[in-house]
Amino acid sequence: MSVLFKGGTIVNTTGRCVADVYAAGDKIKAIGIDLDNPADEVVDAQGMYILPGAIDPHTHISMPFMGTFAQDDYETGTIAAACGGVTTVVDFDLQQKGETLLEALERKKALAQGKAAVDYSLHPAVMDPRPEVIAEVKQACQEYGTPSFKIFMVYDFRVDDATMIKLLEETKKYGGLVQVHAENFYIIQHMNEVLAKEGRLSPYYHAVSRPNIAEEEAIARAAKMVELTGSRIYIVHLSSKEGLRKVKEAREHGVDVYAETCPQYLVLDEERYNEPNWNGAKYVMSPPLRTRESNAALWQGLKSGALQVVATDHCPFDFNGKKDMFGKDDYKKIPNGAPGIETLLILLHSEGVVKGRLTLERMVDVLSTGTARMFGLKDKGAVAVGKDADIVVFDPNQKFTITQSKLHMNVDYTPFEGMAVTGMPRAVYSRGERVAQWNGEQMEFVGAVGRGRFIKREPFEGF
Repeated sequence: MSVLFKGGTIVNTTGRCVADVYAAGDKIKAIGIDLDNPADEVVDAQGMYILPGAIDPHTHISMPFMGTFAQDDYETGTIAAACGGVTTVVDFDLQQKGETLLEALERKKALAQGKAAVDYSLHPAVMDPRPEVIAEVKQACQEYGTPSFKIFMVYDFRVDDATMIKLLEETKKYGGLVQVHAENFYIIQHMNEVLAKEGRLSPYYHAVSRPNIAEEEAIARAAKMVELTGSRIYIVHLSSKEGLRKVKEAREHGVDVYAETCPQYLVLDEERYNEPNWNGAKYVMSPPLRTRESNAALWQGLKSGALQVVATDHCPFDFNGKKDMFGKDDYKKIPNGAPGIETLLILLHSEGVVKGRLTLERMVDVLSTGTARMFGLKDKGAVAVGKDADIVVFDPNQKFTITQSKLHMNVDYTPFEGMAVTGMPRAVYSRGERVAQWNGEQMEFVGAVGRGRFIKREPFEGF
């Protein structure tokens, strides 16, 4: 299969140019003016952007949580990704008690077998940090192709500081990257007790129970562990201006603390929890939505380079039947998470580029090139000869109103319902094969379920 993209504006982090792109097999083979390579498909891309496929490095597909499962499996989740211009997904793989990291990876890969519509990789989440599991970091980095490791500073399965130090030391040796859900467990526990005594248990108080200071303190503490070990750390789903300040302070002192944020923390705020008819439960996620002041600070952090990546934390639970499965009388009973994999690119373009908060080149960096570099996806992340032909032909002027009925995620709502966006994919290619296209009203999946491959990633080489 070969494709010739004619006359589009190629956008990479280093700039943009109008040129043709020729892809054959899985790879981009040539870029130039007036290419005449014979091709099975010729795409008129005049007036369009030719973008590298977006990479979502933070998803929870088929994840067990609070007595249920995140509802997207590898088929529905990766179809939704393709329709949103996301051509690579790096999913979290939660190690179960007694498992080795390899056993956990093989278990999760079995769920993807024959189902993934785009390429994927996995981050092992270290939930049972036995000495032999920490020793397995070397193999994960050098053999398994999974050199990033999730830990939690909150929940019953949180790790203590001693374990964090051990993991930081091991990952430093072998090119690994520790990813941290940074919230202070005891602050949240205290706030839950206070709010329960006061009978303040509606969805709004989920946000109150997890104040900005809980994220701020945990990031500051994690950064000190990095300073101690000389290693590096990556803060997932950064949500607050206070947390961002701690990331910047660490980096200013030469400590390698990296961070991602998510569209929900850029465009939504805590007032959503006050929506009537218990609709605030749609936004119960951890960390919670913050203030507009934090929204603005995070946009500035992306613009300045203080934040390196935008991901989704895609973790869908139906509003009807899942969010309310344990009742509506206590925010602590609401399964935490929200869908977002399909709206990542369009929100960053419309709310970021169109509104002047980000350049187009910076958007490509935080969605593709920088993400590929952070997570060792050496064949992904740029429109360049030799890279995988993961390409989004993007119409920057196409209008679309986000609504659940026109999306593909296996869930009954979107937190961005009714938002008008400017810019939509026209066609999406994964390793040179068209997997999704605009049909005049919405995106349509046209790929093959099961064609997605597990991608082995390279050890961390610095950022």
